[in-house]
Amino acid sequence: MWVEFMNNPVGRRVGDCAVRAISKALNMGWEAAYIALTINGLQMGDMPSSDSVWGATLRQHGFRRANIPNECPACYYVQDFCREHPNGVYVIGTGGHVVTAVDGDWYDSWDSGKEVVQFVWYREENE
Repeated sequence: MWVEFMNNPVGRRVGDCAVRAISKALNMGWEAAYIALTINGLQMGDMPSSDSVWGATLRQHGFRRANIPNECPACYYVQDFCREHPNGVYVIGTGGHVVTAVDGDWYDSWDSGKEVVQFVWYREENE
């Protein structure tokens, strides 16, 4: 189920999905997540919102990446993934968006349940 999660300190609802997702997944404030992503982006020579930067940030905190099988590339949605994974913390990449799922619910500033899942970051204890 979608849970509205909008912790941007000035109320912005767009453009900061990576910051919100990292903030939720790592249980840190929006500002701390922004700083962590910015430092990694600077070190990597890339933007804080790029998949490689937020992925590296998750890796530093014990997450691993898994690709979604290509059996039905346009029919496996965030809501499907969450229904099938009712326990654990996951960060879901959709290609143009990133959202965090916790114990079967996805946390986002809008209902992204119909976004197509491309890959997922998960913690070892979720296995």
